[in-house]
Amino acid sequence: MSNLDRQAVPSLCGGRGFVVAEPVRELLNPRRVMLGESTEVRRLLPNLGRRMVGAWCFVDHYGPDDIADEPGMQVPPHPHMGLQTVSWLHDGEVLHRDSEGSLQTVRPRELGLMTSGRAISHSEESPKSHAKYLHGAQLWVALPDAHRHTDPRFEYHAALPQVIAPGLTATVLLGSLDGATSPGTTFTPLVGADLALSRGADLAVPLEPDFEYAVLSMSGEVHVDGVPVLPGSMLYLGCGRTELPLRAESDAELMLIGGEPFEEEIIMWWNFIGRSQDDIAQAREDWMSGRRFGEVQGYEGAPLPAPDLPPVPLKARGRVR
Repeated sequence: MSNLDRQAVPSLCGGRGFVVAEPVRELLNPRRVMLGESTEVRRLLPNLGRRMVGAWCFVDHYGPDDIADEPGMQVPPHPHMGLQTVSWLHDGEVLHRDSEGSLQTVRPRELGLMTSGRAISHSEESPKSHAKYLHGAQLWVALPDAHRHTDPRFEYHAALPQVIAPGLTATVLLGSLDGATSPGTTFTPLVGADLALSRGADLAVPLEPDFEYAVLSMSGEVHVDGVPVLPGSMLYLGCGRTELPLRAESDAELMLIGGEPFEEEIIMWWNFIGRSQDDIAQAREDWMSGRRFGEVQGYEGAPLPAPDLPPVPLKARGRVR
């Protein structure tokens, strides 16, 4: 999925200087952004108060939207580099096409994982014949420097491991949770899990104390470590936790993301992650010139042009001066 903001501003992200090394309860409110002409998303990362959670660097939550008489999601071909995209649905379908020749419809609780590596382009759209509702999340994972020039590829996993407990079904998207490990490829220690809670559930999910975590509420009424988290908002939890208390006032659904704090500082601009202004400027030039990112076949529409670069360059700096 693309960042379609025409006023794209570089964000300096990463580095342990931004990590809270102890348990906290920091509620992050979303910024509303239009994705194309018909889909509004709630952007939770990067956030004014928090830019990354482990290697997770971008989180959009959308829906549930009634698209029975609407085109639904329509995201034209656009480029990515230096990151992975994670598509996750609770309702609806998204048709993925990319410049590597992938063509795949992703449905609820199936994992669509695209590793951009050095360069890829893709489009996402609701199929012409689609379900009444569209509800899901789109997330990005920053690639570490050692892997950011890897070959691009798309993975589709229809079946994912689950952790079952009284009142809880946890589906593991990426990484491991309580002994269950996703088949999705990762490049840093991290976890992503979908937590479905039954009304009245009162339990604790095991965590890794060296990871930092956050929880996105998808639906329902739930208290996370005593804090009510409304749908479309995110609670940042910091590090140092061995478990996460959850109490559901109704049937509820959450997304848990976490990972080892991402030590490298990165520049994230539009749909690119680099380490310098030159990285970003070269990627923009290559996309606008039709180089490097390939071509998406089969999408009915023109590729998305890149926004103008900001007039002032931004340089990523290490956390130690």
